[in-house]
Amino acid sequence: MGNTCLMAADGLRRARLAGRETCVELGLLAGQTFLDTDRAALAGTTVAIATSSQMAAGLALIEWDGRAARMLVCPPDLTREHLNAAMAETGAAVLVTDWDAAELVDVPARVVRVLAQPRAIERSEPTATRTEWVLFTSGTSGRPKMVGHTLAGLAGAITPTAANVAPPVWSTFYDIRRYGGLQIFLRAVLGGGTLVIADTHEALPEFLGRVVQAGVTHMSGTPSHWRRVLMGQPVSGFGPRNIRLSGEIADQGILDALRGAFPHSSIVHAFASTEAGVGFEVSDGKAGFPESFITGEQGGRGVWMKVEGGTLHLRSDRTAQGYTDGAPLLDGAGYVDTGDMVELREGRYYFNGRRGGIINVGGLKVNPEEMEAVINRHPAVRMALVKARKNPVTGAIVVAEIVLTGDGGASGESRARVEAELRALCRASLAAHKVPALMKFVPSLTVTAGGKLARA
Repeated sequence: MGNTCLMAADGLRRARLAGRETCVELGLLAGQTFLDTDRAALAGTTVAIATSSQMAAGLALIEWDGRAARMLVCPPDLTREHLNAAMAETGAAVLVTDWDAAELVDVPARVVRVLAQPRAIERSEPTATRTEWVLFTSGTSGRPKMVGHTLAGLAGAITPTAANVAPPVWSTFYDIRRYGGLQIFLRAVLGGGTLVIADTHEALPEFLGRVVQAGVTHMSGTPSHWRRVLMGQPVSGFGPRNIRLSGEIADQGILDALRGAFPHSSIVHAFASTEAGVGFEVSDGKAGFPESFITGEQGGRGVWMKVEGGTLHLRSDRTAQGYTDGAPLLDGAGYVDTGDMVELREGRYYFNGRRGGIINVGGLKVNPEEMEAVINRHPAVRMALVKARKNPVTGAIVVAEIVLTGDGGASGESRARVEAELRALCRASLAAHKVPALMKFVPSLTVTAGGKLARA
């Protein structure tokens, strides 16, 4: 990605952002602005972008990249307390927002508004600043950590669309203010495509209807996002040509379910993290990844991986520049410890969960995601969450909460049969201490704002 800023990208002239109520031709931003102030007046400052809508955030990212020294990209669920702390840590003196006036009381910064309609400007001022993009990491409790990226690093995995090929029409269940959604946003902007953006209050069937109407060809989300799609009523015509999963473990259950529901789609699952960047993608329809991925550079794409202590480490020029609080990110060889535990079985590595999520059962270790992958293989199961419950004898017992498919067992008799089959499946696939002590059938599971199963 040779451009130093989004406004100078060739693809921007052809790209569009399609929201629920508005569609913005991004090429017009050279002669207009959605900001209520002169873009050049605040050049070189650090800005925090905190908006209620994804459309406003996307427009602000384009207009400030190349002008701001640093952009703090705030996810929608960031608390005011954490926002204030993040602005202080990063030195942000400007808040770019579309919030109502009542929400701007006592904001310790200059406020720049993102307008609902653009206003004309006389010329497009030059862009020279190489902006640092500061993103919040996921999966943390308490005050979230932040890492800094360059645009070149964020776009390192993006391949240009060939001149004789129509640009894809993108959409995503991710929010574009998180790493996974930002990747799709950049693919659309840099590649001259269209991005169909979800509205904050839009019901899933309505959003999927817009996706169909817009002719979306590429759709991405977490496995939990896609399970939610499969659990709902089918939307006529919905079947993107390319389906992508990332952000959580893509177990064989969800891959098989998607293949059954969308037989004509290309289904890929990818590994990426906010700190490590995009690592690799797998397109063979199988969970995990081949052992050969560890033996050298990934397909000439500038990514190297290793496994140490059962944990995946990754090195590439797509990794973050570092944590904003100065905490170490890379080891001595330049690798990021992803914290994702993997296990080699018959020439293939499988993800077993996060190192920090291990449950201790009487001194024996249990990886919740490993157990969920087994449970999710049952055809009557849509999704499962394994968690710990305190126990005075063993310290903890393992509980599995399970959502069944529509025909997975409405009656007590059929549920009892499914539970017996699940216990037999777990006993055949897992060590005895990993078989759930309790199975509960529930109507739904909580998913975080980032699209992942909520793990307390």
